Amino acid sequence: MAGVVRRWVRKPSPFALDTAVAAAFATVSLLLGHDNAPAGWHRLDGLGSVLTCLINLLLVARRRAPVAVCLSVFLLWFAYIALDYWPVVNSLAGLMALYTVASHRPPRVAAGCSVLLAALWNFAGTTGNESAWPTTLGQSVLYTVILCWFGNVARTSAERNVRLTEMAGQLRREKEENARRAVADERVRIARELHDVVAHHMSVISVQAGLAGYVFASDPDTARRALGTIAGTSGEALEEMRRLLAVLRVDPREMAGGPAAVDRSETGEGEDAAAYEPAPGLDRIGGVVERVRAAGLPAELRTTGERRPYAPGLEQCAYRVVQEALTNALKHARGARVVVLVHHGAERLTVEVRDDGGPPAEAAAPPATSGHVSTGHGLIGMRERARIYGGSLRAGPLPGGGFQVRLTLPVHPGAGPAPPRKGTTEHDQGAGGR
Repeated sequence: MAGVVRRWVRKPSPFALDTAVAAAFATVSLLLGHDNAPAGWHRLDGLGSVLTCLINLLLVARRRAPVAVCLSVFLLWFAYIALDYWPVVNSLAGLMALYTVASHRPPRVAAGCSVLLAALWNFAGTTGNESAWPTTLGQSVLYTVILCWFGNVARTSAERNVRLTEMAGQLRREKEENARRAVADERVRIARELHDVVAHHMSVISVQAGLAGYVFASDPDTARRALGTIAGTSGEALEEMRRLLAVLRVDPREMAGGPAAVDRSETGEGEDAAAYEPAPGLDRIGGVVERVRAAGLPAELRTTGERRPYAPGLEQCAYRVVQEALTNALKHARGARVVVLVHHGAERLTVEVRDDGGPPAEAAAPPATSGHVSTGHGLIGMRERARIYGGSLRAGPLPGGGFQVRLTLPVHPGAGPAPPRKGTTEHDQGAGGR
């Protein structure tokens, strides 16, 4: 009960507020009417008291039906004045009724009601022993103008508040939608990163496992090296996946700078420090080349031009494209010689992965994969990465044999992540994936 009372005191409902106003007006009017009335007017009797209560208690419904309440108050007040009761007794109810119409209805409706109030006010000025019609005429005009002006200000302010509330709600919905879209985009990005990490490292592991099984009895040293490569590759894959998925375990308070934003080394959580290392970039391409070379694919890295600082996302894009292209070569071009070219141009970063197709047949080679044929999703992912950074990617067979993946990214000062473009261009229409 106390809670209900506190809520009512803090923010009473409009109906409760109107009820309190009507009761207060009725009380004041009854007390004034039962006092000594001026000469020419009657003191309140039973009928006058009933009319006074009706006139004032109608204000309870003033917000629900402003015009109907105003007309009813004016009609009862006219009857009250016609019976020679003192008009001032119920003047507050008439003024409040007109103000309510002006604050809830268009100006033309308020103007009509103000004319009625002025006429009623002037009619009241002609009653009593001493006529004060000139005075009441000026008062009626002044009161109606002031009430209509204040009511119109209140109405326009209320409408503006409603519009602002609607705009705030729309902005909140747009913010929530943008947040949901950002979450979806981040999930897609994480899925793409996981695809690249898992596909590349598992391809290396698959090749090395097949090699180890093939030479396990005939060449134990080669088998041991293959197993060592498997161990190192799997460890690196786990490290990259742990770094990638660490963002999913970040406490929201850390992002807001709240109490949780403390040094993890002081809270016993330093074991995941490696998970927050920078994303892989151009400096780690050599490691990918070494890994596929250890898996049995002859590969070399060539770099031209002057190395410069790049945006982390752009470097990661180049790294993932090289990783995916070498993975495809490892799957589908066993025995081919692969060259990775990285050219640091003045306005563009160009990365190219090219293989010569390999010998026509390798009867003695161990099976590299399980015989699956790529569905081309890797090329789709590479093209999407290139589009995000305003670049282009060309992938397809070479005229003399082999396969080429060529990525070009703009690196001028204005370059940066751009929204994906609709459709495709001639750079994106290379021959189908392997």
